Formats: sequence, C-alpha cells, structure tokens
Amino acid sequence: MKINQIYVNLPVKDIQKTKEFWMKLGFSINEQISDEKTVCVILNENIFAMFITEEYFQTFSERPVPKGDTTQVLVAIGLDSREDVDQVVNAAVENGATQYEEPQDYGWMYHNSFWDINGHGWNVTFADLSQMPSQH
Repeated sequence: MKINQIYVNLPVKDIQKTKEFWMKLGFSINEQISDEKTVCVILNENIFAMFITEEYFQTFSERPVPKGDTTQVLVAIGLDSREDVDQVVNAAVENGATQYEEPQDYGWMYHNSFWDINGHGWNVTFADLSQMPSQH
C-alpha cells in the first residue's frame, strides 16, 4: 500500500490570519477547498496542511481542542537546503511565530523549528542522506 496524498488537519482560532501567515512564508493556498472555516495550505503537490476553525474542527472529533499549553503533534517538513530551512523559520518568526530551539546541525542533517501563530510545532529540516554516518 502507498499513500498518494496527506492532509494534516490542525485547529486554529483565526482562518484569515493563518492564511496570511502561511502565504508570507511563501506557500500557496488551494482556494477550491478553502472557505471561511478552512484554509488549505499547499506544502507540495501531494502534502497539504488543512487549518480549520476550532468550532468546525470540533465537528470531526469528540476530543477537546488543545488550548495551546499542550503539544499534540509536531509536524516535520523537509526542504531542499539549509538556507531554505532558515528562510522559512526566519519568515515565520518575522510574522508572529516563535522559534522554540536553536538550529541543530548534525553535518548530514540540519533542522530549525518554530511554533506557528496558532501554537502548532513545525520542525523544518534539510538532510543529505548520502552523508549520514553508517550505523555499526
């Protein structure tokens, strides 16, 4: 079996602010499946972040929406270079996000991270698997 698309669904308080935030980071919006209750951010051609108002999100699950003081999920995304990683994290911080740890450089892998304006955690990485140390 092989997955052909992924939609990460995350609750938010303000759809318009969320949409503006992700556009400022350089991502596109799928307007066909976005409305006043949801915004679909295109992470690549097969991976999407669906940001859904807390009220509407609640119709999909009987569990309570986290209040921002807990971590339910950390979303890790891979980019093509270390520069791209820092560009996205820096743009996020400039637009209201919070960097939650210093960048980590392992030689073959580099990552940086932020909490977005809705409190969701994003680990942004670049990895060159050809440089990964062998496990002996």
